[in-house]
Amino acid sequence: MVDLPEGWALSEMALRLGVAAVLGCVLGLDREVRGKSAGMRTHMLIALGAATTAVVTMEIYDALHVDFPDTRADPLRMIEGVMTGVGFLGAGAIIRSGGSVHGMTSAANIWICGAIGLACGAGFYQLALVAFGFAVLVLTGLWFVEKLLHRSIE
Repeated sequence: MVDLPEGWALSEMALRLGVAAVLGCVLGLDREVRGKSAGMRTHMLIALGAATTAVVTMEIYDALHVDFPDTRADPLRMIEGVMTGVGFLGAGAIIRSGGSVHGMTSAANIWICGAIGLACGAGFYQLALVAFGFAVLVLTGLWFVEKLLHRSIE
């Protein structure tokens, strides 16, 4: 096990993972209420996995610099890998049926959930909360606007 960098505590890591899990759960609530396959648990696990990856990335990076100060490790590669994997999960939520496509909002929600998880894992709570706020606004606020538009067209 890697020793915690100076100033780190297990409680800080738990906070980062917990915030990511809660925000992911709330984002997944919208999909759950609408009966989509990628619901609360899926979003919660995606955010938690992304946050864990961010924390692990920082831990590995810090440990390498202690033991090998001249290392040229690039922690961004791990983050790129997470976002690619999350994009792959999102792609699985997209279904093409005849001339229509379903699941695009779920796929986009999965992707932002991964990004919010990474932000929480890196300790960027304010960024995570701002992104979360915008995501909730898009999911719920614009859903009502869409319903109003569809009613006015009919």
